[in-house]
Formats: sequence, structure tokens, C-alpha cells
Amino acid sequence: MAKRPRVGVTGNARRWAPSWWCTSFALRLIGATPERITVEHSPSGHPLDALIIGGGNDIAPEHYGGDINAKSKTDPERDALEIQWIKKALDQGIPLLGICRGAQLINSVLGGSLFQDIRDTRVHTRNRPSLLPTKHVTLDPESGIAGICKRGALWVNSLHSQAVNRPGEGLKVVGRDRDNIVQAIESTTGAPVKGVQWHPEYLFYLPSQLALFRWLVSCVKVGR
Repeated sequence: MAKRPRVGVTGNARRWAPSWWCTSFALRLIGATPERITVEHSPSGHPLDALIIGGGNDIAPEHYGGDINAKSKTDPERDALEIQWIKKALDQGIPLLGICRGAQLINSVLGGSLFQDIRDTRVHTRNRPSLLPTKHVTLDPESGIAGICKRGALWVNSLHSQAVNRPGEGLKVVGRDRDNIVQAIESTTGAPVKGVQWHPEYLFYLPSQLALFRWLVSCVKVGR
């Protein structure tokens, strides 16, 4: 029997964690074994074949040159944990998918910057959070994400108040919404690193969204 890829999934440590449950379900649906990693859930010690950096609180401004005096809900312990895992994945070539906050943190680790609060800049998109696909995103038709999703445009959900500003080293912007806010990034070199600003784990019932998890698992090297 073929080995089931083991995928680490970071997130908050709360018992009520819908993002973890939905991500776990999506991964099991495509034949992978999810492993929860948080400040309260230590890694099992088994090698990870791929890594998902999940969504959640704002990233502390010191990690991207933001205003340290601005009010925001941050989680410094989680920042430190996930930064460590992102660096490990990048150093070891472990396939990496960032979701919402996760995409922003990957960008920050690679030296990029963020818009600290995008709420006042929205004109054509809603500030109201939604788990349903209510936001239109246009993808670069030549991008890896467009090829994975088999779409040049997507309807996605929206739960964020921060976003990528300047892409980090080795990253490029491949998706934007109607307010020109960054919605997708990926490696410029073809490395297995992608980030999306929306939450595909809540849209796993859509083939174009489940495809992002399939892509991550398909990147796993035999014998890792």
C-alpha cells in the first residue's frame, strides 16, 4: 500500500478550530494524513511531506516593518512557531501552501511587506467577512495557480484585514481582486511554494479549491 503523505497544518490552538477541521477533512479526502501543529500541539516527530500555514490573527508588525503602535490582534508565540516552520520548509524544499495569514507570513519571511489594514482601501469588495464565495479574483492565466484551479478567475471567500503589499524575494503576485488587492502569490522559480489570500478549506466542495490541496500533495517527493 502506498504511503499516505503526511501534511503539517499550523493554526490556532483552540479546541474550537473550524479551519483545522476543514483542512483536515480536505486532506483526508485526497489521501493525505494531516498533522496539527500549534503552540499547544507539538509535532509528532514523523517527517512531514508538505506543510500548510493556516489563517488566523494579524501578523505582528515587527515582522514586516509595520506600525508597531497600531491596534491589532496578534499572536507572537504563533508567529515565532510558524516562522520557524516556514524557514524549515524553504530550506528543505518541503512543499508549502500559505492560506490567508499563512500567505502573508511566507511573504514576510522572504522579506516582503504587508498592508497593515486594508479595510479603508476597499471600494468594490466588501469588508464584511464571508465564508461563502462572494469575492471575484482574477488570476494570471500563465500562473501555476490558474493551471491548478483550471480557471482564469475565481469566486472566493474573504476573511482578511491585511494583505501582501510588496512580494518577498522569489515570489510574484498572480492574483488580485477588484480592488487590486493581492489574492495569490507563488514562487518565481517553480519551487513548490504558493499562497492564497482566501480560505480554500471552507470551499473544499468546489473542485477548483480542492485542487489546491491536491497540488500540494502531488508535490511530495517519493521517499521523502
